[in-house]
Amino acid sequence: MAIQWFPGHMNKAKKAIAERVKSVDMVIEMLDARLPASSENPLLAQLSKGKPKLKILNKQDLADPERTDVWLAHYNSLPDTRALALDSSEKGAHAKITQACRAMMPNRGGIDKPLRVLICGIPNVGKSTLINGMIGKKSAKTGNEPGITKAEQRLFLADDFWLYDTPGMLWPKIIVEESGYNLAASGAVGRNALDEEEVALELLDYLRRHYLPLLQARYQADKDPSSHWQDTDWLEWIAKKRGAVLSGGRINYQKAAENILTDFRDGQIGRISLETPAQWENWLKAARKKEAEQKALREARKAERKGGTPVTRPD
Repeated sequence: MAIQWFPGHMNKAKKAIAERVKSVDMVIEMLDARLPASSENPLLAQLSKGKPKLKILNKQDLADPERTDVWLAHYNSLPDTRALALDSSEKGAHAKITQACRAMMPNRGGIDKPLRVLICGIPNVGKSTLINGMIGKKSAKTGNEPGITKAEQRLFLADDFWLYDTPGMLWPKIIVEESGYNLAASGAVGRNALDEEEVALELLDYLRRHYLPLLQARYQADKDPSSHWQDTDWLEWIAKKRGAVLSGGRINYQKAAENILTDFRDGQIGRISLETPAQWENWLKAARKKEAEQKALREARKAERKGGTPVTRPD
């Protein structure tokens, strides 16, 4: 199942960002430290081409610290890019961000040349929480559901530092399947656009392959043959541990799925990151190859309809 979510207000956000980015000096993009590349908006990269970028790996307290270091090194190696890892609620986040922005734009400052910054991010990445901490009062609405911020806000962090806050935005087509599942697992996708049981199974598949000790410890499965269990075995075990059982001993898979997703989002399983730069490159490469094959097939079918030769579907 391919996961896609681009409701109407996101299309409006896209247009607003496209217009605003023309007048700003740089862009802050907030990423989820547990899935940096999956939460990096390719549409924003197109809209803000040529602008210096500060990548904030938020929720770093929930992410695998070793993998976060790898991601920071990756982003800091890119031109006109700097990366920071933080937790949006931590003290001192304001100072870290403003200092990084001023260091990247040393020629902007003062009343006559205020530093104008656009801040963007996917839904539910913690942007509003960060902004509220930066300005010292509750200005941006916050919540656990994606898509709460619906309109642009201009905030003054100082007389010469203007911050433009934009609604959380995904992109019209997520071509990397693993990315769609990671976004859904993190809570960035509206519930009406996903099958929670399927997302939970994909999450369990990754966790048992990369974070098995954490999975075993969280669900008291260290003395069982959990290293040989498949995803459905884990979901059934979690259901029994959490009392997600219906009459007659039937498994409530939906409730079990909700449990595992909530535990992941809250950091109850442990500090976990769902991708590395190398994994992401492999996923993206495979997705682009598949896209190219599908495009070639569509073109071949179009030619066949016009009187060409029969089309052979690729394996």
